[in-house]
Amino acid sequence: MRVSLVEGHSMGGDDTALQRLRKHPMVKVFTPVMEGQALVVANNRQQVVTVMGVADNFTDQARIRDILYGDGEFCLHADVLEYGVLGIRLAARLGLPASFPDPLQVYAPKRGERVNMANPLSSFNHEELQSPGVVFNVQQSKYDENYIITSLGFAQRLFDRRGRFTSVELRLKDGVSVRSAKKELRRLLGDRFRVEDRYEQQADVFRIMHVEKLISYVFLTFILLIACFNIIGSLSMLMIDKRGDVLTLRCLGATDGQICGIFLLEGRMISLAGATVGLLLGLGVCWLQQEYGLVSMGNSAGSFIVEAYPVSVHADDLVLVFLTVLVVGWAAVWWPVRYLSRRLL
Repeated sequence: MRVSLVEGHSMGGDDTALQRLRKHPMVKVFTPVMEGQALVVANNRQQVVTVMGVADNFTDQARIRDILYGDGEFCLHADVLEYGVLGIRLAARLGLPASFPDPLQVYAPKRGERVNMANPLSSFNHEELQSPGVVFNVQQSKYDENYIITSLGFAQRLFDRRGRFTSVELRLKDGVSVRSAKKELRRLLGDRFRVEDRYEQQADVFRIMHVEKLISYVFLTFILLIACFNIIGSLSMLMIDKRGDVLTLRCLGATDGQICGIFLLEGRMISLAGATVGLLLGLGVCWLQQEYGLVSMGNSAGSFIVEAYPVSVHADDLVLVFLTVLVVGWAAVWWPVRYLSRRLL
């Protein structure tokens, strides 16, 4: 989870609300973060980047080591040296390997100063970053092309924000509900702070995924409508084949409504059986994918955190699919029975 200010750029570590947050029983890891825009120079190339300074407990907060590539180790600072871990695409743009020998030059405007045209560099804070021998790759261009991860102290000096940070990354204790924790932390911090879970932090990405899911549902429903013509054809052939049996039932006293009910029940049983078998097969395929990874991420599987295509089963999706198949199937059954029975029977 992330805590940031609704208004303003940075918050102080002595804020009473944040002190209470640090000691809250739901919070396992409290990681201050300082982010800001800076200019980096390397190999006569320049690039505006986002410098993300994090506290030393960042490795307890995020599984950063799972997305590192290179022969080095994740390190933020050591003695008098400051290290920076670049996104893999940013390193490529600057023409840098995972382990670059010369320090990276980083510039950021000094707070409250105008640019001195006679000596522009005097209006910028200048720092250097060494290479820890690794780069990160999260397969998202927003981060891989723009971000440098470094120590919190380095970022605070670079942006003239000593003792302050732009946000706080939280990791909850095991077993704590994200929904209940978010509600409790919002009550604790008040209206000055914004509390976001990981879905709200990536709202645009998850919104696109939701739209893709909706489009897939609409297309598959359309395919289901076309497939329902098979049910109509099967029932029509069944009604023609059972003309003799229908006459027998009428002689035994069955009404037209009862006879139509038999064919309606037949069609609905077909829909119910199809929905049930389809869901069971779908659940089986999902289980096999989760356990054995039948469908991989392709030739670039090694570039992802997971090698197999991820799947997730949600109860509301199962209910929606089951009801959709039943409604469409039962509606498709009603027309041939009510209309064709007048002609074929």
